[in-house]
Amino acid sequence: MRDPVRTRAPALEIKGLNVYYGASHALQGLDLRLTSGVLSVVGRNGMGKTTLCNAIMGLVPVAAGTISFGGQVINGKPPADIARMGIGYVPQGRRLWRSLTVDEHLRIVSSKGAWSVERVYSTFPRLAERKSNGGAQLSGGEQQMLAIARALLMNPRLLVMDEPTEGLAPLIVAQVEEMLVRLGEEGDIDVLVIEQNIGVACAVADSVAIMVNGRVNRLVPARDLASDRALQQRLLGVGRHGDEAPPPEAPAFAGAALAGVKVAPKVYLSNPKLPTRWSQPVPVARLEAMAKVVTTAPVALPLTEVRLGSGGQQVVLVAGTLDTKGEELRYVADLIRGTGLAVRMVDLSTSGKTSGAEIPAHQIAAFHPRGAAGVFTGDRGASVAGMTLAFQRWIVQAQGIAGIISAGGSGGTAMVAPAMRSLPVGVPKLIVSTVASGEVSKYVGPSDITMMHSVADVQGLNAITREVLANAAHAMAGMVAARKVAPKRNDKPAIGPTMFGVTTAAVQQVTALLQGDYDCLVFHATGIGGQSMEKLIDNGKVTGVIDLTTTEVADMLMGGMFPATDDRFGAVIRARMPYLGSVGALDMVNFAAPGTVPEKYRGRLMYPHNPHVTLMRTTPAENTAMGAWIGARLNMMEGPVRFFLPEGGVSALDAPGQAFHDPAARAALFTALESTVRQTAARQLIRVPHHINDPAFAAIVVAAFRALHGVRPAKRKASR
Repeated sequence: MRDPVRTRAPALEIKGLNVYYGASHALQGLDLRLTSGVLSVVGRNGMGKTTLCNAIMGLVPVAAGTISFGGQVINGKPPADIARMGIGYVPQGRRLWRSLTVDEHLRIVSSKGAWSVERVYSTFPRLAERKSNGGAQLSGGEQQMLAIARALLMNPRLLVMDEPTEGLAPLIVAQVEEMLVRLGEEGDIDVLVIEQNIGVACAVADSVAIMVNGRVNRLVPARDLASDRALQQRLLGVGRHGDEAPPPEAPAFAGAALAGVKVAPKVYLSNPKLPTRWSQPVPVARLEAMAKVVTTAPVALPLTEVRLGSGGQQVVLVAGTLDTKGEELRYVADLIRGTGLAVRMVDLSTSGKTSGAEIPAHQIAAFHPRGAAGVFTGDRGASVAGMTLAFQRWIVQAQGIAGIISAGGSGGTAMVAPAMRSLPVGVPKLIVSTVASGEVSKYVGPSDITMMHSVADVQGLNAITREVLANAAHAMAGMVAARKVAPKRNDKPAIGPTMFGVTTAAVQQVTALLQGDYDCLVFHATGIGGQSMEKLIDNGKVTGVIDLTTTEVADMLMGGMFPATDDRFGAVIRARMPYLGSVGALDMVNFAAPGTVPEKYRGRLMYPHNPHVTLMRTTPAENTAMGAWIGARLNMMEGPVRFFLPEGGVSALDAPGQAFHDPAARAALFTALESTVRQTAARQLIRVPHHINDPAFAAIVVAAFRALHGVRPAKRKASR
């Protein structure tokens, strides 16, 4: 490991770099500094990223400027000398020898140092399996592993990687990302990563350099870039380029729109053969003949109910890719069967191999909108995505699920998690995963999935995996058995108030007035809290809503860390149920520590809620946008709506003498709502001359709730 205090020169320092291709000015005075660790460079196509790599390696002449490696200028040196100095290069396109085997590729470049052929095979087990195969016999992911391994075997001090994840399946991208993170943590090799994948670029480095028109436009913290979609769109063209409006969809041939003809889109292959500099343009007639028609609508396959057990029997599902995790999953299934529970194995493999599972892969694949053809595509990434969707659609139709358990890596976890999230809260769900000790919100979401860290990789049975998998199996059996013992029934209907720290007083007063007749399930409005409430509404477990705190909308529109999704209020709309809500905490956007606030918000009114949360006051313009967005969603509700506008303030900080007191911003919010909402006898905006935390406000809300629901509303039947 490198010492915490670094005294040597920067790993890479570039000053005023200019490179020309004829009259084309590719790099225009570029400045870049990599002190140590990992630095990502991103940019649109044609910004000069690959030229930068080639200039570092001496593959293109430098017209002006300097490139220093460890304090030594390397301009003008031959590429071989630059490589011998300790710079490894993973070029775009991999550039492997077709005739050499994997092992021969590695032995040719192997040198003394921390990285040996044996370590490479340990890091990339797939290469060890394919060591006798030629370069042309490898998949794209395997070729990329080999290109990276070849560079590592030179034991470089600096590794330059040009588009290392280009064209790779998601699982391989995750492996490359994990390897780059590990290199950064070990600290023996500094890494310059040129990357188009924003997610990877931000995950592997603390800082990201953004290239625009041949120079570094700015250096931003990776966390800020990852969360700032506006910056991504403006500088990198994520979604669309710059400030362009989305182009209108043009008809496929002239006059189609006028004729009212629906034309299926086509996919054209502009280069049927690999082009060279002497290639002639391909005739249009030939391109037209080779074009493939795209199916624009899913094939109408009926989704029939799937009964898993006979005579109302409940079964435990053991799901996963049995072609790679068969031994481990069968071990789990046998342990659960040993407790007396019925078990069904679900195969999610996309290889087409026979597994012997009670529910084979082709049966799951049939639930894809395009049938099995949407899963078994021949492309690994597309197949995995297809199986994920098919399994989610299958599980919604399945009846008699007592619980579900799975085990795998990041890919397997991502495959089963959406299906598990589709099940009602309360049905036991457990994933043994290699990623369970990290950030798991993208897997768990608003559901009650239990994630258990596998400690060792889920690859074969050994002393560690046997113990961990056994614990998981018996935990699942225990949860299923416990559900069979009927708990004491709560006859009170469940309702969902939403709360934030600055609206706590309001919610406490409301629940105190209602808890004698209702089971008040308070949801913390941190993004996932609102999603959890709406999931329970969809499942029929929440029969009433007192949505006083809609602050998640502010974070969604302004890029805060507790955002709603664009489906906020969607469950209420789908259920056609009565809705009571308010504008609680819309005066603020939440960010982490002060240093994480995006650059565009510097200079705004901030309030330190605690060392880890910084609040930003919303402006009148932002309040207008929030009011219009919420108003449009209220217009979509078919049930009775009572939406309260507390004129005295929307949070504890929005009050006279408090940090966020701003009558103009509050007025802009209320005006936007009143301009947007189509008010009727059923859909009403109600101005209240009180602060949201005043007892009088709570009393008015409770009176309106009782008027709509009565004292003991009948409980809606659960969907499952």
